[in-house]
Amino acid sequence: MRHTISVLVENEFGVLSRVAGLFSGRGFNIESLSVAETADPTISRMTIVTVGNDQIIEQILKQLNKLIPVIKVVDFSGTDTVDREMIMVKVNAENETRTEVLRLVDIFRGKIVDVAPRSYTIEMTGDEAKVDAFLALLRPVGIKDIVRTGKIAIARG
Repeated sequence: MRHTISVLVENEFGVLSRVAGLFSGRGFNIESLSVAETADPTISRMTIVTVGNDQIIEQILKQLNKLIPVIKVVDFSGTDTVDREMIMVKVNAENETRTEVLRLVDIFRGKIVDVAPRSYTIEMTGDEAKVDAFLALLRPVGIKDIVRTGKIAIARG
């Protein structure tokens, strides 16, 4: 089962390496990882998406809590959260497909951020299901490249 884990850490050199090393050293995979400074510039928030059964996730949470630069660890699975992911996707934009691409961008509330003679670069934000649905509809047009930020999440309320 996929889990989204929020980790508050000291904003200092080497913390990302230590957290990533914890996962790789124990054979756990990180599906996505987003890190940025919080409202307090001395603290950063890592949003980590990983896969594992309850026993593996419990082990990950315990190991993360033992790391010195870690302040707080929260597993968002089963809790009420808001999550988003941003993508930038470059697609073919030939004369016969331009209208379809523009229609999809409008429906999914995306934005064209670059136009070239034969391609569009589109920015879109949403939850994972929305992003995946958008990409599935763009595939027949011809996706040239994709960049995804990975999930970020915050508890509701």
